[in-house]
Amino acid sequence: MKVKLMKYTAEPERTVAMAARLCYSPAGAEELSEKMTDEQVTKLVEKIISMGHASTMEHVTFTFAIEGISRVLTHQLVRHRIASYSQQSQRYVSEHDFEYILPPSIAENDDAKAKFENLMHTIRQTYDELVAMDVPKEDARYVLANATETKVLATFNARSLLNFFSLRCCNRAQWEIRQMAYLMLAEVKKVAPLLFKNAGATCVRTGRCPEGAMTCGKFKEMLKLREE
Repeated sequence: MKVKLMKYTAEPERTVAMAARLCYSPAGAEELSEKMTDEQVTKLVEKIISMGHASTMEHVTFTFAIEGISRVLTHQLVRHRIASYSQQSQRYVSEHDFEYILPPSIAENDDAKAKFENLMHTIRQTYDELVAMDVPKEDARYVLANATETKVLATFNARSLLNFFSLRCCNRAQWEIRQMAYLMLAEVKKVAPLLFKNAGATCVRTGRCPEGAMTCGKFKEMLKLREE
């Protein structure tokens, strides 16, 4: 799996602080941005986060290039509707010799791994045979597995990202999308550490677990991820 932050709003934290200050100031946005010191930006962003004034975070966006993920993951990803996605097409891009994602639980079981890989070989062969019979790629793709590797470009605003991390960094999230979420979180922390301080699973972000009886049972370990 490969996750790279391709583009993001310039000075994201200053932009969020400017949006918040604008709500309570007669001055214009440009003037406010120029007048605010780095210290003022820091204090205002921290206050915004503590107050939950999340609408101001919608003004900054982050675009990720993501590779080496399965269609299983992308079916979950698009449930996060406040985001924009572009995905490699199986209609126009040939899937001869397609790569696939092997779940760890299968990889560590020799018999299960052999069955899985044999099936992937059969699917590849069947796909090739269908295309050779002049079946359009858009129809031949119907035999492809959910494990088929895909690539996406995804753009989120900061508010939507915080929600995404709350759900997908949770230990109860499916392993593959959880792995991707942590890689995305590491990327945005490099460029907006204030905005994403304590971002992650809900327990990390808020200090409480909302899962009730369905909790992962690792609350204390997760709290260690909080930044002091």
